[in-house]
Amino acid sequence: MKKLIPAILAAVLLPACAREQADNSILVYCGSANKPAMEKIAERYREKTGIKVELILGGSGTLLSQLELSGRGDIYLPGSPDYILIGEGKNLLVKGSDRIVAYLVPAIVVPSGNPAGIRVLDDLARPGVRVGMGNPETVCLGLYGIELLEKNGLLAPVLGNTVTFAESCSATANLAAMNQVDAILGWRVFHYWNPERMEFIPIEPGRIPRLSYIPIAIAAATKQPEAARAFIDFVLSPEGGEIYAEFGYLAQESAARKFAPDARIGGEYRIPEEYFRLLREGILR
Repeated sequence: MKKLIPAILAAVLLPACAREQADNSILVYCGSANKPAMEKIAERYREKTGIKVELILGGSGTLLSQLELSGRGDIYLPGSPDYILIGEGKNLLVKGSDRIVAYLVPAIVVPSGNPAGIRVLDDLARPGVRVGMGNPETVCLGLYGIELLEKNGLLAPVLGNTVTFAESCSATANLAAMNQVDAILGWRVFHYWNPERMEFIPIEPGRIPRLSYIPIAIAAATKQPEAARAFIDFVLSPEGGEIYAEFGYLAQESAARKFAPDARIGGEYRIPEEYFRLLREGILR
């Protein structure tokens, strides 16, 4: 039985960031779509400036709930602009402070060797295929996955094959890397995190309704806005960009559009009622 992880469980995670923030440090709520690049950037920034970057990693929605509940933090770095709009609407972020870090392209990600022989999006609806997704209620990747399925008329059959919803992007990627499912709806970049264990299958360009980008913004709760801006400048510097590129992220919109020339970029998507109806009817195992 699949269990969705509601955003309110963020309260359980609060002790990790509720301690007193150390002097000479900044606190970053970091969506795990950024995990490998941001961990390296945080270490590089500490080496260069002596400032420690405390990363709180998780699903973008869960992290926004943590920021709201704790009232603490300097920077918010989700995996999608959807959550910037939500955060600004709740006055949790400094409006207009968000900047684009990199672009993300939806893809099918499978274990190395593709044992289930997945080739196209419709294969995820084949009987017996085990699909993994991010939880769409708290993880930006899951939101994009639901949108992708809805727009292609595959929501019910693929959700019927979905055996688990993961609590973050990195946890979703691990489902494929550890061969726990036949395929995940993920980001193309996951393959580059662990190329020996995962490969990606491009989704037909005309079937991708929306591309994502990683935004970075200043938390309204920050007590050190200049320090927050300085860190954002480093993330967006050539050195920060090289680190993101090292892990397969796309820095330019033109590079992302090669995979889906007509897709929207950014904006907001709300989970459709059909998803909740399917939940109520028990289609999700």
